[in-house]
Amino acid sequence: MNTKIYKSVHGLAEKLMAAANKNNREKFDSHYTELKAICTDNENSDKDHPVQWETLADFTEELEESLAIYEKALEKSIAINSKDHISSIRFSMARLQLELGLNDAALKNLQAAKVSANKIEDNELKVEINGLLETLE
Repeated sequence: MNTKIYKSVHGLAEKLMAAANKNNREKFDSHYTELKAICTDNENSDKDHPVQWETLADFTEELEESLAIYEKALEKSIAINSKDHISSIRFSMARLQLELGLNDAALKNLQAAKVSANKIEDNELKVEINGLLETLE
């Protein structure tokens, strides 16, 4: 991922968290709009990367819209064969799907996340995936 874009996305994520923690809707919306612009400006270019889309989905408040953005991030992760991103995105999708009552879809995403997580070093994510999977099976 382009370092400049990564720093921008990471910085915006921190600003979004700070705005959310302070219940500052105006700043949150402004930072969200900026993050969304980065995503759309880089879409289908050599600067496009799943991190920016996953981050956008993380801060999208409408659950169905967030799922659609995670789906886009997942497609981009699969295209570059990033097991870390695939696992993380599928886990996030599963949590949203559970909130929406889409238990079968959540189970499928968790099972796929577990498979891709076998190839990553993030043990904390593996534990979270397995824990949520155990509650569904």
